[in-house]
Amino acid sequence: MTTAKPKLLTADDLLRLYSQGVKGELIRGALHETMPAGVRHGEVVAALLAMLWMHIRPGRLGRVFGSDTGVILETNPDTVREPDVAFVSAERLPLDVEISGYCPVAPELVAEIKSPSDSEQEVDDKATMWLSHGVRIALVINPETGTIRVRQPDLPAVILTTDDTLDVSEVLPGFSCPVREILEN
Repeated sequence: MTTAKPKLLTADDLLRLYSQGVKGELIRGALHETMPAGVRHGEVVAALLAMLWMHIRPGRLGRVFGSDTGVILETNPDTVREPDVAFVSAERLPLDVEISGYCPVAPELVAEIKSPSDSEQEVDDKATMWLSHGVRIALVINPETGTIRVRQPDLPAVILTTDDTLDVSEVLPGFSCPVREILEN
């Protein structure tokens, strides 16, 4: 008796499913449905997105987006992941390029915010995955502990608390902000 292999989905399939109300990511062609993460998670996403937007918009430095956007990381089979927050520079993805589907390049900066249903390991694993695909800084934000773990390839992680300042100016020139402004309402 032979068992049929499950059909691998493509990024285009995922877009069609999203229009039918299915929310998720693709990992090597396999659908991993995602669920809403809760109010606190959303507040942290909104705070960081707003700060980044206000910084990049005047100088047209790039694009900033939140989850539901999707980033294609691998093809054949396709991997499409959703960062909670991402920044892609205008150099990596010119602003005059119109994109109707998923982002075709890895961002320079991503933030993953731990939701109540996530384990620390799951969020850290996602940051590691981003770094392995060309992301230069991955932020692992934990609203419960009031910390941001700053991860960069080949460097030890730096843990920031609400008394510290987040500085990512090496990927987003001039951007820094108090951690407190991201994590406290």
